[in-house]
Amino acid sequence: MAEVTASLSIGQVAERTGLSVHALRFYEQQGVFVSPVRRGPAGRRVYSQDDVDWLSVCIILRASGMPLPALRRYADLVREGEGNEEERLALLREHHGRVTDQLGRLAQCLDLITFKVGVYEDVLDQNRQA
Repeated sequence: MAEVTASLSIGQVAERTGLSVHALRFYEQQGVFVSPVRRGPAGRRVYSQDDVDWLSVCIILRASGMPLPALRRYADLVREGEGNEEERLALLREHHGRVTDQLGRLAQCLDLITFKVGVYEDVLDQNRQA
């Protein structure tokens, strides 16, 4: 028996992903979806669970700072299918390097903030004891 894929409205996908309806339309317009967004009989967008799963990947990549053109390129490569894994890997390795650098800078920021919090906690403790 064939597997039935859920048909989700744009509102349901927005709720499940945390993206706005506007963002979903924008992503579609920008070619970020791996499969074309289907349309129902009334012309409304109909999404599958696969679309939601793909959007989850896109959300994480965007939240990690992947630029939209790189995300679009990644989607293009996935859409093309097998045979371009080296290019996909190169794209993800490059992004991995950027995220790793960003984490290093954030760790330095956190160290400074933690130090400053400690300084002010010590000052307040001394003032309370005085």
